[in-house]
Amino acid sequence: MKVFFSILSLFVALNVFSQDVAILKYKGGGDWYSNPTALPNLVKYCNDQIGTNIKENVQTVEAGSIDIFQFPLLHMTGHGNVFFNDDDAENLRNYLISGGFLHIDDNYGMAPYVTKELKKVFPNEELIEIPRDHEIFHTAFEFNNGLPKIHEHDGKTPQAFGIFVDNRLVLLFTYESDLGDGWEDQEVHNDPEDVREKALKMGANIVKYAFEN
Repeated sequence: MKVFFSILSLFVALNVFSQDVAILKYKGGGDWYSNPTALPNLVKYCNDQIGTNIKENVQTVEAGSIDIFQFPLLHMTGHGNVFFNDDDAENLRNYLISGGFLHIDDNYGMAPYVTKELKKVFPNEELIEIPRDHEIFHTAFEFNNGLPKIHEHDGKTPQAFGIFVDNRLVLLFTYESDLGDGWEDQEVHNDPEDVREKALKMGANIVKYAFEN
């Protein structure tokens, strides 16, 4: 318990004025490094459009490292296997319950792995679908229909799932949307500008929510 409160104090001290984000590196062999231009582009968009002051040199942090407590928002993506050992799971749980926020964007094929590993982080919690009237869809830009569809994979409706702690959304899992593809440089996927704009606006909502809650 003493260790947890020391970590909590560290998190609060580091993040009173912090507006930084990082990519979460995980074990298991999945490509945590996919979409390399995505988060830097989202950071620039947020700084330009919603007045954030996020460092554009986006760092990478490991799930089991105390370094995650330097960042109020972590972004995680990939296509394949995800594995959290016990230390990773405990570290992520402490991070989230002490004020951190994790956005997991399924880049296709990630869902069965990440949902299993999240049970190690929160054994007694389930991912629940986030309703369209939740604040995260209305913070900076309006998404009255909920999560936008950016890339087509299996013809499924995009869904946003979350885990809540004391009524605060601490973890967002975006599924069948592929926001990160829409954040990447235009030439990577050749998405129309209006599609990229939708992805960036939803990303800005996530950033704003994470920083303010």
